[in-house]
Amino acid sequence: MGNQMDKLSHLSYAEVPTVDPNGVDTEDGPRIGVSYIFSNDDDELEDGCAVDGTERDPNQEEKHYDQRDEVECAVYNRDECIYEKSAKSANLEVYSPENLLNKCKAGDLVEFVATGQYPHWAVYVGDFQVVHLHRAEVKNSFLTDASQGRRCRIVNDFYKFKPLSPDMVVQNAMEQVGLKDRELSWRNSECFAAWCMFGKREFKMGGELRIGKQPYRLKIFMSDKHSHVLEFQSLEDMIMEKRRNDHLGRTAVLQELATHFSSVEEIKHEPDAD
Repeated sequence: MGNQMDKLSHLSYAEVPTVDPNGVDTEDGPRIGVSYIFSNDDDELEDGCAVDGTERDPNQEEKHYDQRDEVECAVYNRDECIYEKSAKSANLEVYSPENLLNKCKAGDLVEFVATGQYPHWAVYVGDFQVVHLHRAEVKNSFLTDASQGRRCRIVNDFYKFKPLSPDMVVQNAMEQVGLKDRELSWRNSECFAAWCMFGKREFKMGGELRIGKQPYRLKIFMSDKHSHVLEFQSLEDMIMEKRRNDHLGRTAVLQELATHFSSVEEIKHEPDAD
């Protein structure tokens, strides 16, 4: 293989490493998340392909975005909340690209969403245009073209870091236009857009060492009273898992977690081999 590295796919929750090396959590504490250190971007599918990579039926009507399937979550770096997406903390309403243009200001972050697809992020730079990382290249496109039929919203307030000035956000984005493939420093469109707004190296590939404890916690809100927490060594890994959940949708994520909890209970109640 030489220096070539295979892409790591995400493991199911039943296979995710736990605090206990025997594979069973003995306490109701956080679980250690997956490292996506060799994984590629996940929303850069070929045009005309379904989310599983198969050819999309051109006669099949696009799925509408169902806000009820939104995965609400929060992210903590140690004790500080650095990201939150929930109906209580932000406006999750989505708009058509044409309507969103009336609301956008240069330097805004835009998220394009559709049921069963990874969210796609972009920086609005004015004159109806955005800069975004798409198919391993930083591109300058019209917002309506970048949407590819998806609905969209402004997401400046999801991350809680102090933003740069709008002029600097636009400058950061425009200076990267044309970068592609090995020249890129971001794993996906969200990392790129967030880096443009906040300028933090943690959004870049390899921006943090994956050693020691897991300082990032992804808290998935399962209901008003229940949540599930995963721990990660880097912001980059956490974003990859968060985006995977967005792609699956709330119903599928809750089912996946229920399956995991069920398998853990079965292991706990297995009689000893002795």
